[in-house]
Amino acid sequence: MKKKKTTIHDIAKHLNVTASTVSRALNNNSRISDSTIKSVRETARKLNYQPNTIAAALRKGKSSVVGIIIPMADRNFFASIIRGIEEVVNDAGYNVIICQSNDSPEKEKANINTLLESQVDCIIASYAKETTEFNHYKEIVERDVPLILFDRLHENLKSLNVDAVVIDDYLGAYMATQHLIEQGCRRIVHFSGSQHVSIYKERKRGYIDALIQNNIDLDETLILESDLILPAGEELAGRLLNMTELPDGIFSSSDYAAIGAMGVLKQNQIKIPDQIAVVGFSNESFTSFVEPSLSTVDQLSKKMGQYAAHKFLDIMNNRNNAHTPTKTVLKPELIVRKSSLRTIGEKLISISKKQDVDR
Repeated sequence: MKKKKTTIHDIAKHLNVTASTVSRALNNNSRISDSTIKSVRETARKLNYQPNTIAAALRKGKSSVVGIIIPMADRNFFASIIRGIEEVVNDAGYNVIICQSNDSPEKEKANINTLLESQVDCIIASYAKETTEFNHYKEIVERDVPLILFDRLHENLKSLNVDAVVIDDYLGAYMATQHLIEQGCRRIVHFSGSQHVSIYKERKRGYIDALIQNNIDLDETLILESDLILPAGEELAGRLLNMTELPDGIFSSSDYAAIGAMGVLKQNQIKIPDQIAVVGFSNESFTSFVEPSLSTVDQLSKKMGQYAAHKFLDIMNNRNNAHTPTKTVLKPELIVRKSSLRTIGEKLISISKKQDVDR
């Protein structure tokens, strides 16, 4: 049989005091003597009492918990964002609940329901890649729970008028493609993601504009869409090897797809970067350890998390005042490494000083 949970009434009966006295003692009420507080706490420990945090949150109207929804936990990008959020909110007395959608809309809806039922004070989220309908996010706003979006945006989310923190994906893609052009590449393949996801749409736009502004004809057959995971990069590289004319550069919207492609290219004796130069996106932790080390766009993920957390604290500290949501756009950095460096010696180059803009 399931063991019955200990309540404050059980503690009160054990000590022959009222339940309200137990409640006050557990909350260090100044009206309760030190000896009573000590007795209550010792008895609570003996009886294995666990406070009902949800009930307490309902009474106080505040849980001191922030809900975080990420597409996947096994990406350094999202892990770093969580670190950034936690550092800020923990210092302010908040804890976090982390949910993973696995890029599934149904799992994402379940995550949101769980967090709302847990009475979280805020939800900070990056929506699932397959999500195209956003009524579950609308419910967050309708319940007057602060919602802050990061990384991914969608046209249908703009009507919610909530805070957002993103990277300038267009600029990151433009810089990556421009760098490949400066290294002598003219037939540049783009590994793109699903175009209903804002970040991949913007990265494709940056790639195209860099080509156009350098008077390089756009070849639509060189834009290859996939889910951008490592096996997808391997499959896309196989398609490149079957082209009549090999490309001389790859700009991938994902480090994982870039690494997958590099493995296949090396297996087929394609020299990187001499024959095909490669640039990824995200600056995952492994990018500096592979051979050749991977050039990539740094998304300033920890900073993104910190900005999102500070937006939440600003909302909580100004609950009595009208809040005007803002979109914070962080300026990315291009990290140049061996995989794309043809004309100058190996060197870590940080292109573009970090600048953050609220608009």
